[in-house]
Amino acid sequence: MTDAAPFDAKYVSLLWAAPEQAAEIAGIHAQLFSPPWSEESVRGLLDHPASTAFLAVLGGQPKTTVGFVMAQLAADEAEILSVGVLPDWQRKGIGRRLIDGVARAVQRAEAKTLFLEVAADNDAAIELYTRAGFLGTGLRRGYYERTGQAPVDAVTLALKL
Repeated sequence: MTDAAPFDAKYVSLLWAAPEQAAEIAGIHAQLFSPPWSEESVRGLLDHPASTAFLAVLGGQPKTTVGFVMAQLAADEAEILSVGVLPDWQRKGIGRRLIDGVARAVQRAEAKTLFLEVAADNDAAIELYTRAGFLGTGLRRGYYERTGQAPVDAVTLALKL
């Protein structure tokens, strides 16, 4: 992206994601994570009544989806299952918009704490979550399996809502 002026994430809309967007989310997930989630697994999550999900969409015609977040509620807790922003759109405030949006949504649904897990070697994501107010709660050794690589630990984080 080569804009003359800096990009402002406030021009990105957060739209509720429905099962019909499963292929779109799975496509973005596949560009960001290994192993990727299948369209069927994403659809299953979006079909679940306790799920909350948003797409980050740029205006214009056609509209362009540049990110997503999926979370699930259980009693008074929620967990971000996955969040991702396409590489060309990272570090522009979109990830933060997605996290803030899902945090507000699950708080309205009476969640008191929002949890997530992040790969211990994902410094950019850990910085994003820390700036959003998440605090470390633990470590899961060898949690993330990566194709052709050694497993990576997961850092568990929580945000009081």
